[in-house]
Amino acid sequence: MSGPTFGPRISIEQVEEGKTLAPKFDSNGLIPVVTTAAETGELLMHGYMNAEALAKTIETSEAHYYSRSRKAIWHKGATSGLTQKVVEMLIDDDQDAVWLRVSVAGSGASCHVGYRSCFYRSIPMGDVAAAVENLKFEESEKTFDPVAVYGDAPNPTQL
Repeated sequence: MSGPTFGPRISIEQVEEGKTLAPKFDSNGLIPVVTTAAETGELLMHGYMNAEALAKTIETSEAHYYSRSRKAIWHKGATSGLTQKVVEMLIDDDQDAVWLRVSVAGSGASCHVGYRSCFYRSIPMGDVAAAVENLKFEESEKTFDPVAVYGDAPNPTQL
């Protein structure tokens, strides 16, 4: 089964300065995506898209990702109700990374652990050995209860 077709990558000038969407997917067929809150600029999550997820996001104006752990297209919020409505979608200069600016339904949270942002801990600087056991929580409370939202759905985090 063939996926959606995007423009060809003909020249550096065309990729960097042209109007053709010609994304560069990696050897696994994925392109990284960073997602921020449209209202605040807060970093919500990082994920990946394959060609199908990119096309579905463009077609529906709702974020779709490719879940590497599930090996499937993932419509963000399909289970939790915390859908991400795309306010703006940007592609970087060499078209190998996507930035989504989104508005999130419900509580505005995007992390399956229950926090607003997937980036809820900071790493202390200066000493690697000290940093290993001293992650700092930047969000003091969860925005929602993951068990209430997801029930017995399998956790997507892989060891």
